[in-house]
Amino acid sequence: LAIGARRMANRNAVIRHLPAVETFGVVTVIATDKTGTLTQNSMTVEEIIILGDNFQVTGNGWEPLGKFYKDKIPINPLNISVLKKILNISALCNQGNLIRKGNEYNIVGDPTEVALLVLSKKAGIRKEQLDEKIIDDFPFNSKLRLRATLVKNKDKKQIYSIGAFETIIEDSFYILKDDKKIRFLDKEKTNMLENANELARKGLRVLALAYRDVPANIKSISEKQINNLIFVGLVGMKDPPRENVRESIKKARNAGIRVIMKTGDYKETAIAIAKEIGLITPGQKSVALTEEDLENMSEQEFSKAVREINIFARVTPKMKMKIVQELQKQGHIVAMTGDGVNDAPALKKADIGIAMGIIGTDVARESSEVILADDNFSSIVDAIEEGRTVFRNVRRTSFFLVTTNVAEDVTIVSSLLIGLPLPMLPIQLLYLNLVTDTFNGIALVGEPTHSDVLSQPPKDKKEKILNKDLFPFLILMAGLMAAGTILLFFYFLNNSGLEKARTVAFVSMSMFQLFNVLNMRSLKKSLFEIGIFSNKWVIYSLVGSMALLLAVIYLPFIAGIFKFIPLNLGEFLIIILVTSSIFFAGEIYKVFRYRKKLISGFSQ
Repeated sequence: LAIGARRMANRNAVIRHLPAVETFGVVTVIATDKTGTLTQNSMTVEEIIILGDNFQVTGNGWEPLGKFYKDKIPINPLNISVLKKILNISALCNQGNLIRKGNEYNIVGDPTEVALLVLSKKAGIRKEQLDEKIIDDFPFNSKLRLRATLVKNKDKKQIYSIGAFETIIEDSFYILKDDKKIRFLDKEKTNMLENANELARKGLRVLALAYRDVPANIKSISEKQINNLIFVGLVGMKDPPRENVRESIKKARNAGIRVIMKTGDYKETAIAIAKEIGLITPGQKSVALTEEDLENMSEQEFSKAVREINIFARVTPKMKMKIVQELQKQGHIVAMTGDGVNDAPALKKADIGIAMGIIGTDVARESSEVILADDNFSSIVDAIEEGRTVFRNVRRTSFFLVTTNVAEDVTIVSSLLIGLPLPMLPIQLLYLNLVTDTFNGIALVGEPTHSDVLSQPPKDKKEKILNKDLFPFLILMAGLMAAGTILLFFYFLNNSGLEKARTVAFVSMSMFQLFNVLNMRSLKKSLFEIGIFSNKWVIYSLVGSMALLLAVIYLPFIAGIFKFIPLNLGEFLIIILVTSSIFFAGEIYKVFRYRKKLISGFSQ
């Protein structure tokens, strides 16, 4: 588990609770956020829509350089009063910050807010230079799906608000046209909703901006004051998908793992991104559900929806929690991502809570088992791959130790039952275990990931480390080691005496077990298929074990303590010839035992 945790950390999944290493191996569902996990979390405002006009904005990433266009003609947005209001709201209704380090820009705060801050900076607006001054701030509320700021300009106070476009439009009674507010008629609201839907279908995150005048004696913002708004316009920002996320989703599916997207974004935006990253495949019915849809369902309908639908939009942390609970009720092992304070309960409830290392809050990190250092979905799939490898390594190491010890027990007991002397003294047995078990066991734990680890479905969470499928292999390996050792012991006992026979028995059992290490590197695949030198630690351990073996036989002082007699080259070659049979027996067993599965796998 410790080695697995280290390897996961090298792949950007930092383990906070060690058992999560193994739990990754049985994950059946990944419930992931969209922003920052499936996408780059590098938002750029590309389009602005106001009453009667559309504008385009250039620039990439966080660099505050870009131009404003109308019908492909450059414009100065500060000369258009409604655009200027949008830019002022973007700058002031904002707790984000942009920090320049050399030629790079780093962000502080919510990326969506920073994207709006960058938008205002592209027009040359600086928050600290504006006449408006911030009096109070109302942070983003997931229930209201908006944020607000109270500002003062001379003797006038206004509340600036930014949020989900359908919420802002519904709460707006007026719309800004030029420098005047006019009634926001149902026809215009419908038109603005259609515009927002069109942006969303392009995969843009769409926000609405609005404001309202408030009395001069108002000193703070309350929820009740964020209504009767004056609608200003829409902004559409692009958050490109992460590189390799499409391939990672495909790998997860091949591994029998379902990927669910849960996002606070608009439904059409979620669908567009899902298509772009391959979460919705060509020809597949692109169904997404919102929290409102889910709340209106019966318990049976909700259960069916969670079982069948992979995209959930406009969901709050409370609904995320409910989805996780339903998935677990259906028997799934759920790995869930989260970054906010409100995500903490769901992260704790999930079988593996995964907090974002870059944009995640401290509360989210403390509530999780894993911290994703790069916030990248691909790192979750990598962690699952390592989790499966950990289980396999625990299994192959445990099986190796069982076969070696069973072989030793059978050898000792069988020799006594047929009337032979003890083939090895207790001190020799202890040294044998030191030579064969210690270093080679550790080396097997370090076995690298094999190519087929993500081509099989998740194992059952109740599956034992050692199961009945391994018993034939155990009987073959242990039986061959015991039989070969007893035969060699019997032969040299009759021809060379007891001490030479015990030396031969010790060397034979040691060599059997060293050759068996090669078998244990995979319990199903040939050594030549996985690569003889692909695990350098096994090579090192075999060389080290062989050195310890030769030292105890050929160094007179040590040999005297253990009562060993040096073997000549011919005797050693006979032992190697006999003991190497276990490697070839293992190779033949794997071919015949798993040949049908291999042929089936190749045909697919």
